[in-house]
Amino acid sequence: MYIIKNAFRCIARSKGRNILVGIIALVIAVSACIGLSIRQAAEDAKESTLSGLRITATISYDRNAMMNEMKNNFEGGQIGEGEPPKFDRDQFFDKMGGTNELTLEEHEKYAKASTVQNFYYTLSAALNGNDALLPVTDESQETEDTEKNQQSNPFGNQNGFGGMGGFHGGGKGMFTSSDFSVVGYSSDSAMTAFIDGTAQVLEGGTMFEEGTTAMDCVISEELALFNNLSVGDTITLTNPSLETETYELTVLGFYTASANNDFSMSAFGKSQDPANKIYMSAAALQVILDSSEENATTVTDETTGRESSSAMTGSLEATYVFANPDAYYTFEEEVRTLGLDESYAVSSPDLTAFETSLTPLNTLSTTAGWFLLVILIIGGIILVVLNIFNVRERKYEVGVLTAMGMKKWKVAAQFVCEILVVTMIAVIIGAGIGAVSSVPVTNALLAEQVESQSSQQTQAEENFGRPGDFSGMPGMPGMGGNMPGNMGGNIPEMPQEVEGDKNFFENAMGDAADYITEVNAAMNLTVVLQMLCVGLLLTLIASMASVLFIMRYDPLKILANRD
Repeated sequence: MYIIKNAFRCIARSKGRNILVGIIALVIAVSACIGLSIRQAAEDAKESTLSGLRITATISYDRNAMMNEMKNNFEGGQIGEGEPPKFDRDQFFDKMGGTNELTLEEHEKYAKASTVQNFYYTLSAALNGNDALLPVTDESQETEDTEKNQQSNPFGNQNGFGGMGGFHGGGKGMFTSSDFSVVGYSSDSAMTAFIDGTAQVLEGGTMFEEGTTAMDCVISEELALFNNLSVGDTITLTNPSLETETYELTVLGFYTASANNDFSMSAFGKSQDPANKIYMSAAALQVILDSSEENATTVTDETTGRESSSAMTGSLEATYVFANPDAYYTFEEEVRTLGLDESYAVSSPDLTAFETSLTPLNTLSTTAGWFLLVILIIGGIILVVLNIFNVRERKYEVGVLTAMGMKKWKVAAQFVCEILVVTMIAVIIGAGIGAVSSVPVTNALLAEQVESQSSQQTQAEENFGRPGDFSGMPGMPGMGGNMPGNMGGNIPEMPQEVEGDKNFFENAMGDAADYITEVNAAMNLTVVLQMLCVGLLLTLIASMASVLFIMRYDPLKILANRD
């Protein structure tokens, strides 16, 4: 008790020095509180976002890995034994254009993994309308896009893919331009736009049944108005490569979607307007594709001699749903055990988008961590120096107390108690100031980080210097970039709905609008406990030198040498 009473008397006696120590500790406490709050806000944002995040994943052929393997083989001289290495075009065609995507049966096998919560898929195909069914198109835009396709098409044909059928070495895939994109859904779960509310069936109509093979469909409200169609009417679609091959669908309803407000590029030739999408059951669309396969005819190109089939092909996109990120990461290991080859990659667009949204906040959190470390080091050094001077000034007091019989550890404990009281008062005040200022300061700093990320994206876009021309970008069909990693069946799958050239670039490079731009709370019980630990750490650092000096002092020498 004497130690504590004497510590408070000494604090009151040396007000100036203790106020200085308190101010330094206060600055450290406020800085530490803001830094810890920023880091805690990042963790809270991550946990809250993940708790409501729908984790999905896809499996696709890893063309980048394939290209790297072929490149290594070529450079290593493994191609063409006994002769100088040369690029094997036939091997390239087989690997690049072959049926490398997984079949539905393979996807369903991997969907049986214990971590998969749900599984669904979509099947897409390109079809034309007859004379009574016209697509909703912008004629000027169609003409302009057709000219662009012809200029960038090295194969000289009219299909929307620039002749990607050539990768197949003949066979299916030699598409002509089409009027409509027909999308088949395996279940209601696959119709995410209708689940999240960005699309809906209008009153008076209904959606087709799950898994039905009936030739039922829903079409866009614009397409219905353009062709004067009513619920219950029948529409006729044709094979773009064989006009005599027709299919009749019954219209069950009309849908409206926010995506229909934006003109978009399409994988299927001139069908640029998203209003030209027709939805039906995947099972029913598969019936159409099977029928097209049975009725297919073979055509030989007079110039190249390659054979192509009139059979329509579908683009399959399978989606796996998981309860949490851990399940997704476990799934990657499970599918390898189930036999998935290393040439296929498992990816999650949801987690990728989630990580992108956290980029500014994570950057700010890392910066805050380093700032906190620097503040603690510098502040600790200053406090150590001040306490060294404090002990040296009070050396005679130490000598008197120890000469009177007080043990050195008790004297040292008094000095530690003094530092602890001053430091903890400063930490409590600093925590209060930090609690009030943490949210506005965090949001202000976060806004700067978001602006910095957006500026980098804008600068990257300006560096291209060719607005609207992305033919050289990886994954675009122009010749110079890699092909997209997700190619379903024999049809290279291009972006279905891209809101103009600018939005396509934002989708490829990342959009600042998707970043987490603010936090609502940064200070919580965890930060309070961390602040108490900071106060104890400062006390330990500051008093360490004091204790060492006191334990080394000889009271007789101190009293004998006093001036």
